Amino acid sequence: MSLSPDQPASAPVAPSARLGAIDALRGLALLGVLTINLETEFRVSIFAQFLEYAQGRPGVIDRLLAIFIDLKAFALFSLLFGVGLAIQFDRLAKNPRRTQLLLRRLLVLLGFGLIHLVLIWNGDILTEYALAGLVVLPFLFAPTSVIAGASLVFLALYVMQPVLPTVFPFPTLGWLAADVAEANRIYATGGFVDILSFRIREIAGFVPLHSYIFPRTLGLFLLGALSWRAGLFEAVPRSPRWFWLAAAIAIAIGLALTLSPIARAYCGSAGTIALAIGYALLLLSAETTTAGRRLLGWAEPVGRMAFTNYILQSVILSFIFYGFGFGLFGKLDSATGLAIVLTIYIAQVFANRWWLDRFRFGPIEWLWRALMYGRAPPFLMTR
Repeated sequence: MSLSPDQPASAPVAPSARLGAIDALRGLALLGVLTINLETEFRVSIFAQFLEYAQGRPGVIDRLLAIFIDLKAFALFSLLFGVGLAIQFDRLAKNPRRTQLLLRRLLVLLGFGLIHLVLIWNGDILTEYALAGLVVLPFLFAPTSVIAGASLVFLALYVMQPVLPTVFPFPTLGWLAADVAEANRIYATGGFVDILSFRIREIAGFVPLHSYIFPRTLGLFLLGALSWRAGLFEAVPRSPRWFWLAAAIAIAIGLALTLSPIARAYCGSAGTIALAIGYALLLLSAETTTAGRRLLGWAEPVGRMAFTNYILQSVILSFIFYGFGFGLFGKLDSATGLAIVLTIYIAQVFANRWWLDRFRFGPIEWLWRALMYGRAPPFLMTR
């Protein structure tokens, strides 16, 4: 990404300099994240799904979400975070404060994540992303071959976890059952202080989940950075047919690994990665066509305000499902949950478009940049 002559290397990226394809990808990934967060972590306890699968009775919608969206949306989001980190790294190449600014960017994200984790929702992913970013940052100074090798190592660790020693054992079925029962009571009827206390206690149960996902997050961050450094986003418009083919192959492999019981038992994690890559290639290829850009363009504002949207979704869902709001936790079926997902997301699509017609950044994106650079970037759009 090039800079305009009057744009200093340490200044925030102007909205006009952003890549629409990346924003559209991020906006669509956020729809998947919202769907999974609502269906498996706000509507019911996150640990209820493990009991359902252990007892062999997940619903049809739950099965479809698990196959096509669940971890795939988060994997796609991780890829895009790696791309964004690489873009920032390249933009600051001539700035002597590059390392300091990127460290500050990740530490500010960590602060946001911890606030979100404790005060709003313990299913937060920002804290993990900030920590993973701190691990990945030194690799960005390395040659492309080192980045590629490190990505393969971390992704292999993720895929091989079923046969590797467990650092953080997964909770027992007894713990899961007790936690789900307590969650049904406290989240549905408790006040803010009651829910805050339970949310903090419940964090211990999330540690094994994050430890399981962390190698994948690292690997996909690096893969995203590698794709940017290798010029993937410039190559897609030049050779769209090859990328359509690559997308079809990746999705076919991902579905085969996900749908086959034998393959899923041994390398289902690889299916998640393949599907996420396939989705990314499919959407990037679609963006090369006029019809595709028209079809996906509505998602760009959502992607540009992904940070704000993510936090706002947690706040909205908290009031819908927790006792200090409507108290609908554990009371809605999956179909109703999907209807709420679409309502919230469509509202954000229109609200984001309205906002970005008037302001350069989403409010949290603006604050993130201000804290990173140590000064407030322009906020209002100039007419």
